[in-house]
Amino acid sequence: MREWLYEAGIGEARAALIEDGRIITAAIEADDDGPRAGTVAAARLTRIVIPGRRAIVTLDSGHEALIEPVPAGVTQGARLMIEIGRAGLPEPGRAKLAIARVAPPGSEPATGPDLAARIAATVDPVRLVSMHGPDQLEAAGWSELIEEAATGACDFEGGSLRLSLTPAMTLIDVDGWLPLADLAAAGAAAAAQMIMRHDVGGSIGIDLPTVESKAARLAAAAAIDSILPQPFERTAVNGFGFIQIIRRRMRASLPERVQGDPVIAAARALLRRAERTPGAGPRTISAAPRVIAAIEHRVDWQVELARRVGAPIVLRADPALAISAGHVDAQNP
Repeated sequence: MREWLYEAGIGEARAALIEDGRIITAAIEADDDGPRAGTVAAARLTRIVIPGRRAIVTLDSGHEALIEPVPAGVTQGARLMIEIGRAGLPEPGRAKLAIARVAPPGSEPATGPDLAARIAATVDPVRLVSMHGPDQLEAAGWSELIEEAATGACDFEGGSLRLSLTPAMTLIDVDGWLPLADLAAAGAAAAAQMIMRHDVGGSIGIDLPTVESKAARLAAAAAIDSILPQPFERTAVNGFGFIQIIRRRMRASLPERVQGDPVIAAARALLRRAERTPGAGPRTISAAPRVIAAIEHRVDWQVELARRVGAPIVLRADPALAISAGHVDAQNP
């Protein structure tokens, strides 16, 4: 039986679709993501980037978005009603703005569906996960999933995958030791599963081993079609083993979230661990200085964590710790 597990964590909500004890697809929604896809809001056109083609609008909430194309007759400073088609995306060093379009005439302000609403709208049942019971997300492989998102590395029987983020597309390289035709089919299937697992959208390139046989290339493409749910578009596998896939992109994938800001990702992961750390008395969170600074910056996170565990929170910066090497201790385990 397939079911969604949903966890309302501190700083982020998490969801994973579980089948046969493993994660089929997963998503994270942070509390500072900005306007979600589907949001309809009033905005002001604040800057023309390319006349007639692209401009920046500022929502009344203060968030910015790119609008493409610029509606005819709308000049800088004018107000308009917009709809968010794709949420903002984290990237190392900078973030991509959300993408907006003019809302249909007569549209009223509305907030786009959150993660809980999106999974509730699917055909699979949803179960809320308590932070005080068994860690069912972890049992299904949550830590391994986040590690995979951080490194882009994934093994499958007979080979391995390497996912790389670029400004233009997400690339997945397939390598291995199976016969080339078998490796192409197995690698294509593993890549499709990885795309689903990490909720990867937009333009995706898969670099399979080069196979001369047309039948082998068709088999690799068929493996993708059998796993990746519609809607999506793809090319054929070309003579160099490359296939491109286009999926609707409405929000950040897990690798974009984890690699886009590793410090914040580590901070939120530590909050999850702290909430689940058994014992009594103050909880001490030890982590790299940048991770501790990120938690210190969010007083609301500290207050909520203290409320949930029923104990004070102590933050300890340790320069000897790597960003991902933080830990949590209870005074009385």
